Amino acid sequence: MAAMLICAVTLISGRRAGTPSDPSLAYHFDAPASIWEETFPLGNGRIGLMPDGGLDKETIVLNEISMWSGSPQNADNPEASKSLPEIRQLLFQGRNDEAQELMYKTFTCGGLGSFGGGSYSKPYGSYQLFGNMVLDFGASEAEAAGYRRELRLDEAIADSRYTRGGVTFTREQFTSYCDDVAVIRITADKKGAVSFNLSLNRSSNIDIKPEWQPVCSIEGGDLLFRGRLFSGTESGDSPSLTGMAFGSRVRVLLPKGGKVTSEDGQTLSVSGASEAVILCAMKTDYFGDDIDSALGAQISAAAGRSYKSLRKRHVEAYRKLFGRVDVDFGHDSAREAMPMDQRLNAFAKDHQDPSLMSLYYQFGRYLLISSTRPGCLPPNLQGLWAKSIKTPWNGDFHLNINFQMNLWPAETGNLSELHLPFIQWTKDQVESGRNTAQVFYNSRGWVTHILGNVWQFTAPGEHPSWGATNTSAAWLCEHLYTHYQYTMDKEYLAEVYPVMKEAALFFVDMLVENPNTGYLVTAPTTSPENSYILPNGKKANVVAGSTMDDQIVRELFTNVIEASQILGVDSAFADTLAQKRGCLKPTTIGRDGRIMEWAEPYVETDPHHRHVSHLYGLYPANEISVTQTPELAAAARKSLEVRGDESTGWSMGWKVNFWARLHDGEHAFKLLTDLLHPAISSGTNYSNGGGSYPNLFCAHPPFQIDGNFGGCAGIAEMLIQSQAGCIELLPALPSAWKDGSFKGLCVRGGAEMSATWADGKIIAAELTARTDGEFFVKDLMESPVRLKAGQTWKYR
Repeated sequence: MAAMLICAVTLISGRRAGTPSDPSLAYHFDAPASIWEETFPLGNGRIGLMPDGGLDKETIVLNEISMWSGSPQNADNPEASKSLPEIRQLLFQGRNDEAQELMYKTFTCGGLGSFGGGSYSKPYGSYQLFGNMVLDFGASEAEAAGYRRELRLDEAIADSRYTRGGVTFTREQFTSYCDDVAVIRITADKKGAVSFNLSLNRSSNIDIKPEWQPVCSIEGGDLLFRGRLFSGTESGDSPSLTGMAFGSRVRVLLPKGGKVTSEDGQTLSVSGASEAVILCAMKTDYFGDDIDSALGAQISAAAGRSYKSLRKRHVEAYRKLFGRVDVDFGHDSAREAMPMDQRLNAFAKDHQDPSLMSLYYQFGRYLLISSTRPGCLPPNLQGLWAKSIKTPWNGDFHLNINFQMNLWPAETGNLSELHLPFIQWTKDQVESGRNTAQVFYNSRGWVTHILGNVWQFTAPGEHPSWGATNTSAAWLCEHLYTHYQYTMDKEYLAEVYPVMKEAALFFVDMLVENPNTGYLVTAPTTSPENSYILPNGKKANVVAGSTMDDQIVRELFTNVIEASQILGVDSAFADTLAQKRGCLKPTTIGRDGRIMEWAEPYVETDPHHRHVSHLYGLYPANEISVTQTPELAAAARKSLEVRGDESTGWSMGWKVNFWARLHDGEHAFKLLTDLLHPAISSGTNYSNGGGSYPNLFCAHPPFQIDGNFGGCAGIAEMLIQSQAGCIELLPALPSAWKDGSFKGLCVRGGAEMSATWADGKIIAAELTARTDGEFFVKDLMESPVRLKAGQTWKYR
C-alpha cells in the first residue's frame, strides 16, 4: 500500500434529487400505527408531522419548534447569596445534609421553577404539540389489502399505500426543506375516488376547556387555525391565554378535478377527486412574525408550484445535508424486507443485521436535520416532535447532559451548520446568566444550571438535589469551542470568545478553597442527579466539589486559554485561568480502583445510576485517554463495569461513546444492541423499558431524543476519532463490522474523511482539507502532511 498527495477540490454535496431512493435507507410497517411511537417523524428543522397512516381516519400530529407556553420571569432569590457562606461552611464541616436542607429553604429559584416537569400552564412553560390534522375518509366495510407505509430517510418523505374496494390509494407526506410548508398528497388509481373531511384540533393528554381551544375558520377557501398559549401564573389561579400566539393555514388543491367545500365553517370537505394536495403552513409569533401575513405568503408561494416541483425542491435541498455521509456495514436483504417492529425483534435474538446499524446512524442524522436549522431553535428533549400539551419534563433543554447530547452527531456527522442554533441559544442565555451569577453567587461572568427554556431561565432549579449543578454554561461552551475545532473559523471564534470568557470569569469568582484539602471547588454543587451516603447514614446530593465539575471547569479554562492565544487577546486573564486551573483537584482514582465521583470517597446510593458524570473527562472531553492516561482509562473502565450497561436509553447512548473512547468495539457494539432492543411493551403501550420504540425513537422511557443522538454519535466515534491531536481510523471496530466503508465523516482541524476496510484493516482512505492545515492519520502516515483547502490526501 502507498499513500500519495493529489490536488483536487471536493464539493460537499448529496445525492441528487432525481436519484432513486436507496432502499437500505428506509424502513416500513405493514399496518397503521396503533400508538404515537409507531408513527413516522417528519420535519424540516422548524415544522414537523407525525402521520399514523390510518385507514378510515388518519391523524397527523403537527409540530412547530417554537411552540412554547410560558413567558419571561423573574426567578431571582435575594436570600440565596446571603446564605451562601453558611452553606459552604456546613459543607466544609461535613454536614452536607444540613447544607442541603438550608438550600431548600434559601438557595432555589424564585417562583415555581419547572414545576416538576408539569409547567405547561406556569411561567417556565412547556414545549407542546401544535395540533392534530384529522383526515376522515369515512368507514368502509371493504378489507384493505397490501398495506405498507414507509419512511425514506434519504428523501425525508413518508408514504402509505393500500388497496380497498378495488381502488389503490397512496398518500405521501413531507415537510418541505425548501418551501417551509407541510405537503400531503393523496391519490387513487380510480377517477373521482378521493373523498375526505379535513379538520384541525388540539386534543391532548389534559382536559382542554372549550374556551382554550384554538378557533377554526374558513377564509378564501382555506382552513385557518388560530390560538394562544398560556403565559403562566405562579399562583393557583386559572391560567390565561395571554402567551405566544400561533396559527395555521391549510389549503387543498385538486389538480385533477373534484370539489372542496365547507358546510360548517370549520372543516374542509373534498369529494370526487382523483388527487388532492394539502398544503399546511404553521407559525408562532416567537420570532416576531406577523402570523397571518407569513402564513398567507407561504401558502400562496407553495400553491404556485406543482406537486412535482415542491417534491423535487424539497428532496434537492434536504439531500444537500443528508447525502454528505454514507456508512456501509453490509446488507441482509431478508432483514431489510421486514417491517421495522419485526426487524427489531429479530435483531434482538441474534444481532445479525449489519444495515440496521448503518440505518440507525443515518436515522440520527435524519432526526438532527429534521429538528433544527440555522435561524431556528435547537432540538429539545423531544427534538421537535410532541404529541401532547403536557410534554414529559416540559420538553425543555436539560443542561446536565441531555441538551448537549442532542448535538453530539453534528460535527463528525458533517452537519456542522446545525450546531449554530444551539450556539445562538447559548449566546442568548448570557444576559440572564449574568444576573443569576450576581444574585445567587455575588460573582461576575454568567452561569446557568440544569433547566433551560426559550425564556432565558438560568436560575437554580426548584430542587437543589438536582437543580444546584452550576457548570452547565461551561458545558455549553465546550460546544462553542468544538465547533471552532472542526471549522477552524477564527472569525467565528472571535464572536463566541466573549461568551466563553464570561463563563470562565464566573468560576474565577465562584471557586472557593476547601480548607480541608486546599483545592478550589465549586460549592455548592452536585454530581448530576446522583446521591451518596454520609457517615451519619443520611443521604445527600449537594457537595463541595465533584469530579465532573473539576473536569468541566478545567476544560473550560484550557479552551479559553487556547482561544485567547489564537486570537492574541487577554494574556493576563489567561494567566489567571492557568493559575486557578492548577488548583483544581485532578481526576482521582479511589481505593476501589474506580474514578471518584465526588471530592470525598462517598458511597453512592445507586451504584447503577443513569448519569455517569464523573467520566465527562473520557467523553465528551479528552482528559482520560487509553494512550495518554492509561491508569485513568483503566479506572474509567472499572467505573463503567460497576455502573453496568442497562439503563435509560440516553444513558446507554452515552456509554457507547465511553467504550468507543476506551477502544473497546465489542462492548460499544453490545450497548448499541441494547439501545436497539425493542422497548418492553405492555399491551399496546410501549413505555416500560429503555431501548427503541418501533419507529426507532429512543425510549428513556418515555421517548427522549437524546438517546438517538447519543447512539448516532457513538457509531461515528467507533469509526473515527480526532480528539487526541491525530486522526485515528476504526479505533473501536467490532467484529460484526469486519468489512465496511464510510464517506464524509469530519475531523478536528477542518477536514473530511472516507475509508474502506476489509477484515478489519484499512484498504483505502481519503482526507480532504476544508481549510489550510496540518493533518496526521495514525498508522497510515509516517509524518503529518500539510494541505491547502480543497486538497485531498489518498491512501491506497
